[in-house]
Amino acid sequence: MSEVVVAAAFKVKPGREAEAEDVLREVTRETHGEEGCLLYALHRGLDDPGRFVVLERWRSREDLDAHLQQPYITKLAATADALEEPAGVWFTEPLAEGDPGKGALS
Repeated sequence: MSEVVVAAAFKVKPGREAEAEDVLREVTRETHGEEGCLLYALHRGLDDPGRFVVLERWRSREDLDAHLQQPYITKLAATADALEEPAGVWFTEPLAEGDPGKGALS
C-alpha cells in the first residue's frame, strides 16, 4: 500500500460562503471517522473567504476510493452549483525531501 495525498481547492460564488463552509465542515467531521484517513484539514483563504482548500492524507488508494463513495461526499458533490469555477483536485504521492519534519505532511 502506498500513501496518497490529495489537495482540493474550491471557489464558491459570492453569498454562498457560509453554506459551503457548513457542508465542508460536516464532511470534515465525518471523514475524520474513516479508518484510512490520516489527515483531512479544511482551510479558508485569508484574502478570499470564498476560497476553500482541503489537504488530505490517506493510508492507501483503496481507502481514498472508499471515502469517495461515502454519502457525505455525494452530498458535497450535490452542492456543485455553489461553485464559481470547477473544483481543482489533485491526487499525489509523497516525495519527502530534506528535513523529515518539514518535507512531508504528517
